[in-house]
Amino acid sequence: MNKLIYPLLGLLAIVLVYSCIPVTEEVITDVELSPADPIFQKILNFQDRAMSDSLSTYLNHNNPSYRYASAMAYASLRDSQSLTYLHPLLKDKNEDVRCAAAYAIGQIGHKSGVALLINNFERSDSIKQWNKYNQTVLEAVGKCGTEKELEFISSIRTYGLTDTLLLLGQAQSLYRFGLKGLVNNKGTQHMLDLIDNTEVPESVMLYAAQYLSRAKYPSLSESNHQAIIRRINNTNSVDVKSGLVIALGKTNSDQAQNELMGLYDRESNTLVKCNVIRALKNFPYAKVQSVAFKALRSKDTQVAQTAAEFFYTNGEGADGSVYYQMSNDSLNPIVELTLLKAANKNVSPIYEAQNLVINNKLKRIFRDTTNSVYGRGYALVGLAEYGWNYKYIYRNGFTSKEPVIRTACMEALQSIVKNPLFDRNFGLGRKQVKKEISQYIASAINGEDPAMKAVAAGILADSTLNFKTEYQNSSFLHVAKRGLKLPAETETLYALQSAINTFDNTSTELPAPEYNHPIDWELYTTLSESPQVRIETKKGDIILDLFPLDAPGSTVGFLKLVKDGYYNGKTFHRMVPNFVIQAGCPRGDGYGSLDYSMRSEVSQKYYNEGGYVGMASAGPDTEGVQWFITHGATPHLDGRYTIFGKVNQGMDVVQNIQVGDIIQTIKILN
Repeated sequence: MNKLIYPLLGLLAIVLVYSCIPVTEEVITDVELSPADPIFQKILNFQDRAMSDSLSTYLNHNNPSYRYASAMAYASLRDSQSLTYLHPLLKDKNEDVRCAAAYAIGQIGHKSGVALLINNFERSDSIKQWNKYNQTVLEAVGKCGTEKELEFISSIRTYGLTDTLLLLGQAQSLYRFGLKGLVNNKGTQHMLDLIDNTEVPESVMLYAAQYLSRAKYPSLSESNHQAIIRRINNTNSVDVKSGLVIALGKTNSDQAQNELMGLYDRESNTLVKCNVIRALKNFPYAKVQSVAFKALRSKDTQVAQTAAEFFYTNGEGADGSVYYQMSNDSLNPIVELTLLKAANKNVSPIYEAQNLVINNKLKRIFRDTTNSVYGRGYALVGLAEYGWNYKYIYRNGFTSKEPVIRTACMEALQSIVKNPLFDRNFGLGRKQVKKEISQYIASAINGEDPAMKAVAAGILADSTLNFKTEYQNSSFLHVAKRGLKLPAETETLYALQSAINTFDNTSTELPAPEYNHPIDWELYTTLSESPQVRIETKKGDIILDLFPLDAPGSTVGFLKLVKDGYYNGKTFHRMVPNFVIQAGCPRGDGYGSLDYSMRSEVSQKYYNEGGYVGMASAGPDTEGVQWFITHGATPHLDGRYTIFGKVNQGMDVVQNIQVGDIIQTIKILN
């Protein structure tokens, strides 16, 4: 019996001992986020409230998901003091966390972050374990680096074609430097080498093309022209080709001109055609006008509108009457009105009869209330090209019941005073005209319309126009500033402050709006990780995938408005060919908002192709109800405008949307 009891007692003792030992915490290695996770929500709430110190408590959490979420929160807050918090995460065991920390340091953009990034670059990563992290570091250096770091990044030639992420990081870095105006010959040549190598991945080539399109660098050699032409003719990427077309236009060579003119006929893609027309502005008008005239007849609205804008920007007086005649043949109202604007600009004032015909047509369009409010607004702005219409514009637009017309009125007056030929156009009457317009401006500043105030303040902020001498002091600007309804009128606040700075010789910068709109956590908890909505228009439906994990406040704010039916009947008030369509403004002119603002939410998503949905804003943390969808790649928006969705279906509809098209309804699909 005892022989049986002793082993049992021993077993019992072992069980008792181990029952007293705490259970080891589960080791979590992956980043996995969920809208329903209360700790994730807590971190997002700290981000939304800009509680930097509270966020730091999660940077040492055993769960990498929370370390990652906290680091990404700092990317949106952009507080340079958080560099101390982020530094240790550059050596985190989890690569996603490392990337988040490096990305955040880049977004903060402070020069003290450069050393942290470079010192923590994984130079000895022979097995390429940290390639994604190193790519993120390279790009981040481009955001906060100086000429010294540019020289270093430009000199790297050790990345092979199999080092896709490192090549991408270097290209992104040089592109970010270029956007800041920092370029050198080594970096430019490296970008040219990338686009001239058929084996370079398109993801890398995109940033090389965008660099060559946007950066300001010395003129290129003939061999460089050839490299750009070769890639234009041998890439299937619309976004790469679009960027290189603009780059080719910057070369100003006869060969480039001939290539672009031929490309218009060969190319079928809308976005590339638009950029071909834009690139032709760099060449003699007489040699390239035939392409623009051909584009005017295109059934593609983006192409035709770009051509009309070409004539407005680059046209010559001898063709002013031709633009007028072409306007009669246009099938699209905006194209017609842009041509009339071009005609009004380019017909010399000495041809009074022709001027009268053009201006009378614009006035008829404006007076015809059966025309869309946008067409009537375009007509008012078109009248501004003949400066002596200033009284007509004021009388008929200033007190209109339509916000779009009132805003167009002020934009038209702005166009008149900013015309470099103002003095010549008005001759001996220039002082009196300026005095009268200054009174209109003061009336707008003293009025109730925030858009009119903003445009008027923009005129006064431009020191080259010298309107300061027309007023005794800046007191009326200060009174207007104090009377604003914030945060809804934040954009107007910024414009007024800029005008005050000009008048008072100050440099005051206003902070972003204070926290005023909590995230609806109850709604957020109900979301799937990939909610969808369908935007219904007469031209077809657009289905969007939304990103609640990357942009929680923006996504929930958008969905709450959708549930309330807010967007039903709203218009697409903006369409810029080969750029964006934009909607959501309650006024319909792009200056409207509701009585709240939301925080900017940047993530490691990029505007590297068309179809991304971003929040419109007037600056950091001023987002509200307006949003846009991109036509093509727009990487210059990366890290500046919140991405909260992407088109899943209906890009053909996006490409076909015009100003004034109506959102019938938006429905939540899941």
